[in-house]
Amino acid sequence: MRSSIFALALTLAVAGLGAPAAAHADTFAVDASHSEVGFKVRHNTISWVHGQFGEFEVAVEFDPADVAATTIEATIQIASVDTDHTKRDEHLRGADFFDAATFPTMTYKSTKVRKITKDGFEVVGDLTMHGVTQEVVLAVDTIPATITDPWGNVRTGTSATTRIDRKDFGVSWSKIMDNGGLVVGDDIHITLDIELIKAK
Repeated sequence: MRSSIFALALTLAVAGLGAPAAAHADTFAVDASHSEVGFKVRHNTISWVHGQFGEFEVAVEFDPADVAATTIEATIQIASVDTDHTKRDEHLRGADFFDAATFPTMTYKSTKVRKITKDGFEVVGDLTMHGVTQEVVLAVDTIPATITDPWGNVRTGTSATTRIDRKDFGVSWSKIMDNGGLVVGDDIHITLDIELIKAK
């Protein structure tokens, strides 16, 4: 599988470490065509399956002079999960896993920013998936200074990582191998590569 959450989100981009000081927080939206919400999970205890979500929205507000005031909200469309395998994707959308018909979106809303250093910071927030909300911490890379593209758009970007236990969200389907391991691992490793455009 190449994508989840959140989420996971889905989840996400933030603050302006290393950017010029600003007088107020600016609003940025994700450029989805140059971003990815990806994940990987152990399969049969011996390999990784990668996935991603193709449809998502991220809104970020930050002031490089006050990184701790950064806020993030993200929404991921569960039905857009893609592991490059049609039958597996259908299974993931079904009741054994995400149950996209009942829970069509995954959301992430930040609550605070902490541990700010020259190398990055942590974003704490609430991830809601499969009808369950849990606190999830994103480790976010330093945000570079903004640039202006040839069409006049002000851009920045970042990467973030986290790990969640899918059982915490009520997603527990698997089967036990002869060695006692699981066909589908419980730990989901999430990587977010996000490019942002400043709202005009």
